[in-house]
Amino acid sequence: MPIVINSLEYQLPADPRVSLLDFIRDHAGLPGTKKGCDHGQCGACTVLLDGVRINSCLTLAVMHNNCDVITIEGIGSAEQPSAMQQAFVKHDGFQCGYCTPGQICSATAMLAEIAEGWPSDATDDVRTRPSLTDDEIRERMSGNLCRCGAYPNIVAAIREVADADQ
Repeated sequence: MPIVINSLEYQLPADPRVSLLDFIRDHAGLPGTKKGCDHGQCGACTVLLDGVRINSCLTLAVMHNNCDVITIEGIGSAEQPSAMQQAFVKHDGFQCGYCTPGQICSATAMLAEIAEGWPSDATDDVRTRPSLTDDEIRERMSGNLCRCGAYPNIVAAIREVADADQ
């Protein structure tokens, strides 16, 4: 059974207990996705699974055969960074950088959720398309923790990318 990570197929491990996070890091050799708390509370392991953000530490790799996984390495590279990666650098949306891959994956998916009209807890009227306020961004990014406190810069980076997309 294959799993597709960043457009490359990988055979799933024989051991069904391997988390998606460990599979990405140890079997696929992609170190960008970080292991933080290993309990789904910090967001450092956030990846996109069929376009939806998930905490890869909370799911088993074998559950995602024939799924499309995008990690930070699939969003952009040092040679060709994505608009979100460029905005994080421009706005200094990181300090130590440990949470940055998860933050960027989450922010990328968050903008897709907004574009689809998905409401959040901060959405004033769930019957209408949510507007991208700073409160909306903060609520949607609340599952990604930054111990360095770069939150205002992260919000500014996300806002820049969202404004450029409009």
